[in-house]
Amino acid sequence: MKPKVIYLVLCLVGGVLPYLQFVPWLFEHGLNLPLLVRELFANRISAFFGMDVIVSAVVALVFMRVESSRVGIRNRWLPALAVLFVGVSLGLPMFLYMREKKLR
Repeated sequence: MKPKVIYLVLCLVGGVLPYLQFVPWLFEHGLNLPLLVRELFANRISAFFGMDVIVSAVVALVFMRVESSRVGIRNRWLPALAVLFVGVSLGLPMFLYMREKKLR
């Protein structure tokens, strides 16, 4: 399977799986940001995952900024928006798809 296709499939998975967890929580609690942060850091293991994802998101955003300038990727704001609204699980494979498309 070609990398471009793999990245596209990962975009789908990375967009759907997080929202399968978030949407039911959102219906139950609404957009209660203090509760979201409190539950994200409720214990050390969830804080571990929360911090890992936050750091990964920052690293991905920096990488996407640098690499998109180097390669000349248009609409480079789109994967950054995906990182902010969904997460690294969507934004990174979306960027890699765009990068692969540009390199081909």
